[in-house]
Amino acid sequence: MAETIVSVVAKVLLDKLSSLASNEMSFAWGVQKDAQELVDTLITIKAVLLDAEDKQIHNEKLKVWLGKLKEFCYDAEDVLDEIEVEDLRKQVVNSQSSTRQVRHFFSSSNPVAFRFTLGHKIKKIKERLAKIAADKDNFNLTEKVDSNQAIDWERERETHSFVRASDVIGRDKDKEKIMKLLLRPSDGHENVSVIPIVGIGGLGKTTLAKLVYNDKMVDKFFKLKMWICVSDEFVLKKLLIDIIESATGKKYVDKSTDQLQIILRDFLSHEKYLLVLDDVWNEDYGLWFELKNLLMECVSESKIIITTRSDRVASIMGTVLTYRLEGLSLDDCLSVFVKCAFKEGKEKQHPSLVEIGKEIVKKCGGVPLAVRALGSLLYSSISEQDWKNLRDNEIWKLDQKENDILNALRISYNHLPPHLKQCFIYCSIFPKDIEFTSNHLVQFWMVHGLLQSHNENQDLENIGKQYIKELMLRSFFQDIVQLYENLYTFKIHDLMHDLATSLMRNERLILKSTNQICTKSHRHLSFHFVDAPIIDVPNILPNLGHLRSITFCPITGESTGISQSFLELIVSRCKFLRMLDLFSLNIEAVPKKIGNLKHLRALHLGKNPKIKELPRSIYKLQNLQYLSLWACGELKALTRDVKYLISLRHLLLTTIQKHLPTNGIGCLISLRCLGIYNCNNLEYLFEDIGHLRVLQTLVIYECPRLISLPRGVRSLSSLEDLRLLGCERLNLDLSIGSDKQDNHEELNSTRPHLRFLLIRELPQLVEFPQWLIQCSTNTLEFLSIENCSNLKSLPESMQTLRVLDIRKCPELSSLPNDMNRLISLRELTIEDCPKLSERCQPKTGEDWSKIAHILQIKLEGKIIKSTED
Repeated sequence: MAETIVSVVAKVLLDKLSSLASNEMSFAWGVQKDAQELVDTLITIKAVLLDAEDKQIHNEKLKVWLGKLKEFCYDAEDVLDEIEVEDLRKQVVNSQSSTRQVRHFFSSSNPVAFRFTLGHKIKKIKERLAKIAADKDNFNLTEKVDSNQAIDWERERETHSFVRASDVIGRDKDKEKIMKLLLRPSDGHENVSVIPIVGIGGLGKTTLAKLVYNDKMVDKFFKLKMWICVSDEFVLKKLLIDIIESATGKKYVDKSTDQLQIILRDFLSHEKYLLVLDDVWNEDYGLWFELKNLLMECVSESKIIITTRSDRVASIMGTVLTYRLEGLSLDDCLSVFVKCAFKEGKEKQHPSLVEIGKEIVKKCGGVPLAVRALGSLLYSSISEQDWKNLRDNEIWKLDQKENDILNALRISYNHLPPHLKQCFIYCSIFPKDIEFTSNHLVQFWMVHGLLQSHNENQDLENIGKQYIKELMLRSFFQDIVQLYENLYTFKIHDLMHDLATSLMRNERLILKSTNQICTKSHRHLSFHFVDAPIIDVPNILPNLGHLRSITFCPITGESTGISQSFLELIVSRCKFLRMLDLFSLNIEAVPKKIGNLKHLRALHLGKNPKIKELPRSIYKLQNLQYLSLWACGELKALTRDVKYLISLRHLLLTTIQKHLPTNGIGCLISLRCLGIYNCNNLEYLFEDIGHLRVLQTLVIYECPRLISLPRGVRSLSSLEDLRLLGCERLNLDLSIGSDKQDNHEELNSTRPHLRFLLIRELPQLVEFPQWLIQCSTNTLEFLSIENCSNLKSLPESMQTLRVLDIRKCPELSSLPNDMNRLISLRELTIEDCPKLSERCQPKTGEDWSKIAHILQIKLEGKIIKSTED
């Protein structure tokens, strides 16, 4: 199942080479001719790649050849990135504002030496590619058109097509049987019964457990319910933290195991509970015995449901007979398939397609995940050839293990458009069961160069958001929650994660112990150590030179640490790193040579409170797109030199500065997101903030001494998302002083058009200032106001508002007069606002007529209206 996927990687390289061959950079560095020759050779190879990827299933030598080509593509891309970085450095040095001091700062880059070295490297990659091109003739490969792309991928899809618990087909009897096991008295002398649900991956074990967990009868029977996704790591402390958090909403990551077990036993002793341990893999009875002993001291008739793929896990943990979940019947599978493949009711118009669909479904082994994935793949396509191509795919001819449905999912993967294939498999770099946020995943894809812009006016962040939606439509993501437009949380099914892992097996390495070796082919390295106070493992990593990302993931959620010597080793040897995630590693000093990582696009230094200053070389990272200094509470200053980070798009900052200097952050004209957090001394921001004309998100959090915003905030013409939280002294009125001197026409053309506004703990706010109202009229969709103790009124003319959330505003006594004309408003929440809540009471309240049209209303914790009514 780990066949090499190289066509997408080759396309990325070919695009870069084509761009180089046709622009001034190649001429300046004397590589134009070589670049064009590489393009020509790679085009001849790429023409047969689809055929090669299909045939490698039965040809080991061909698989090896594809592996060599993939390694070449990555190495060649590293060389091309050096040209781009050098060009960025030249832009800084040659800028009109550059001084002799600036030129000296960047003087380590010698153009003559660089040109000589570059020429030598280009020659080497030409020789490698020529050898690979010659070897391809040994395999009798033919040019092949990607027929999968004939399916219309740009279609729209109704939201009801997402699979929700209420849409589950064919599991009513299974639910009924599990409910009987839950509600009947426990057998034997133990307080807790453990009910194992066993089945192959993708069969619907988790879905069945959710159906039971959310049943109203279960709510009445169990006053305490907890849901834990266990997955690969069965670590007692982590499980205790997660169980307590599920029960209480509090995450005690800083407490010892002994303290945690006391907390757990305390709340279990008061209420009969239901605990779901989802996706358990642990086959060590000793580890289960430790947790079991703590869970048994509880109110009798408590129950535990476990879901697992392993019979051995079930025998170790279960106290009742294992419930074996079988595949769906052919009829039920066909119903699921039809629901995903057709718009509602349209299947009746295409009986021949339904018959082909039945043949496809038979090959899915009754596994709903595979059925949904393949049904989604064909959604809206009425081409009989598309359906037959899927039915007759070569992958079905592989010998499948009894419990292996990855081949069906692999077909779904193969039919992804090229731009989505790499994005999907890169998700395997993250641990299983992680909850993604769409913004964070888009940023991750972006720093790895996976987002493709077809014209310079397309914003990469928006392209990434579209990729997220496309993968959702194809059922690659699950548990999707839309927070607001284009912002989602979601997970990847563990079987989909297995698929992505199998496709990226040779590129991604997770280190869980100190006896693993990183090979040359590994490009991504993650440390998943349990209770490791200090990570110091330079001796086990002889091949760091080709790594593109390094991340550290402590399993228990506790802070771990990294030795200074290991950190220095990373900086000195990992010269092709694109991403370095050093979040919460107790770092005291950033290595002085950090500037040598010239390929670096993302640097996470957040939550390292001992860092007091940044080495000046950090400002040599002209490729850097993301820099997090969040929760670096002792950081003395972010200097004006930050302006040299000309590619920076996301900046998160905590500092002890009183003032952020002008001619620094304000010069970062590529900046899309700026977050300023927990700056306890900060009184003023930088005055030239108005120069950030592409800034989309501005967050200011817990800056208690901040007095005002710069007037230039009104010129942030791209700003859509503004969040102001915990700023006790902040006065939002920007008109004080010289409002009459402003050119109002200019302000109207350059002002922000907000879509998301979050205001919390701003006691100085009495009414919305005029500038903020103007920025919100006709664009604002989400407004949340919390703990603004002196706020007395809300603005009118919010015609596009969809969600309004008001909490802890005791002086707010009425809603805007035009509230009944806000036809887009679908959700209203009012809590801890006694005056306003009284006026909004159904039928009797003075403001009820203003809100009666809203679909979902929640007043003081009570649901007054619901979309389910």
